Amino acid sequence: MIAIVIGSTGLVGCEIIKALLARTDIERVISFVRRPTEHRRLPGFAKLEEHVVDFDKVDSWKSLIKGDVLFSALGTTRSQAGSKEEQYKVDYQYQWDIARIAKENGVHSYVLISSVGADAESPFFYLQMKGELEKDIGILGFKKIRILRPAALKGQREKPRLGESMGTRILDLALPLVPKALRSQIRPVEATLVADVAVRSAFKEHLGTLVYDSSDIWLD
Repeated sequence: MIAIVIGSTGLVGCEIIKALLARTDIERVISFVRRPTEHRRLPGFAKLEEHVVDFDKVDSWKSLIKGDVLFSALGTTRSQAGSKEEQYKVDYQYQWDIARIAKENGVHSYVLISSVGADAESPFFYLQMKGELEKDIGILGFKKIRILRPAALKGQREKPRLGESMGTRILDLALPLVPKALRSQIRPVEATLVADVAVRSAFKEHLGTLVYDSSDIWLD
């Protein structure tokens, strides 16, 4: 099987790369990045094919988007992007464009790292954007779609997000005060676990769409 990954410099994306390289049933891992990474130092790097590309010019490298499954883990914050428009470009447009091309090129499975609370009807920009992407991916016709909606992520980012790290600490401290039925939905989750579930989900025989809410990620 040939796996394609976008967003591999992010917290979950990097762990997806590690998990894929460790699998003997993965023949090749194709990663598209905006700058060179240190992934070639990872165990199993010999089957990693890394392309440094311009995501604004995807048509110039669309012929490279060929394989069996696409893992889509791109994401940024408004502060990092500089504006809502730039954040939308990364979190929605790039992922939509590459998914569309992947389907046109014969990729049959798609795995999306979304967000807890994603809802196309949400009044909140971020959650609405995530929900719109989930909805629009569904019309492309992939044989398998896997959507993961993790709560706040834990792990060591290349570029730390102060708000995220503070948020996960506060949530960890507050969890005992939250009703048990809700804890698994808001409990911060390790990026390694999200990546592990994402990769394993791609190998499940079930056709159509499977959605993993944060509680499902803990239980899978």
